[in-house]
Amino acid sequence: MVNRSREHNEESLVPQGAERVIPEPNKIGASTPYDFEGRSLTAYGGLLPVAILLEKLGFQKLVEETLRVGRIPRAMTIYQFILGMVLAVYVGFTRLNHLRFVAQEPMFTGVLQVLRLPPQCTFWRFLASLHLQIARQLLAIQQQMRQRVWEAANVQLSSVTLDTDTTVHTLYGRQMGARKGYNPKNKGKKSYQPILTFIAETREYVGGELRNGDRPSGQQIARHLESVFAALPISVTTIYARVDSGFYCWEAVEAYQKKLRTGNAPRAPMPTGSANSAINRKAGARHTGLSPCVMKRSPTPEKRSASSTNCSTRRSIPIGCS
Repeated sequence: MVNRSREHNEESLVPQGAERVIPEPNKIGASTPYDFEGRSLTAYGGLLPVAILLEKLGFQKLVEETLRVGRIPRAMTIYQFILGMVLAVYVGFTRLNHLRFVAQEPMFTGVLQVLRLPPQCTFWRFLASLHLQIARQLLAIQQQMRQRVWEAANVQLSSVTLDTDTTVHTLYGRQMGARKGYNPKNKGKKSYQPILTFIAETREYVGGELRNGDRPSGQQIARHLESVFAALPISVTTIYARVDSGFYCWEAVEAYQKKLRTGNAPRAPMPTGSANSAINRKAGARHTGLSPCVMKRSPTPEKRSASSTNCSTRRSIPIGCS
């Protein structure tokens, strides 16, 4: 028997909608509309204590006395450009393009004392006009600010641990200084290998250098260590060095020995037990009369040149005084 009625041929519809009204409030998300009628309300009120702190530390005077920029911008002063980028870092911005979100923010513009921020292209033209010596001048400002912050916060660290290492920055396209080197995540791609040093106790950035993708030579490592030693606060009298085998070469040992002779001796934790004696016998280390330390004897000129060209092939041995 064949059923030809509509009720047998068409599919039955499923009931749509909720059977009853749920008396629960809706969740507030990114698409929730909002509005307010108050004035002078801001979400960046935390910038006010930051601006007061920089004012008490004399940040403006330090920037104006240290930076030597030939091009004088018309949109804002040099200090306003620097302060604007510093405040953007405090807010959490990672790109100059993000400044458009606070172009007319009352708190942001009030601290900078401008009606509104210039567009992104103006910031880029300001950065493009800076010469290479500005990097050293900025590091000098950082050194002075660190000293003032430690004195204001009563930070009296007599010993610090310096963590020095290289990082890999992968490049795409034809970039100047790009080299094929150590790149574990993107093998075979060109990259930069900047050297960075941080203070382990306070996680502060001490010094760094943007380099090409080749491994750092002994002269580059020694030059970097000398700049790091000069950037430390005056209260630091004992230094612990913590590096990997890629930084062990004779030039690095000489840099630590030079610091040992001039004061503020670098220190490094020594291995204990049989491992210590085994490393000392293998490396030919000797103990000085000043204090127990592990140092390598002066190599021959042939070995010294080989160590400067290929530092990472040597075994990592603690250096300095303990």
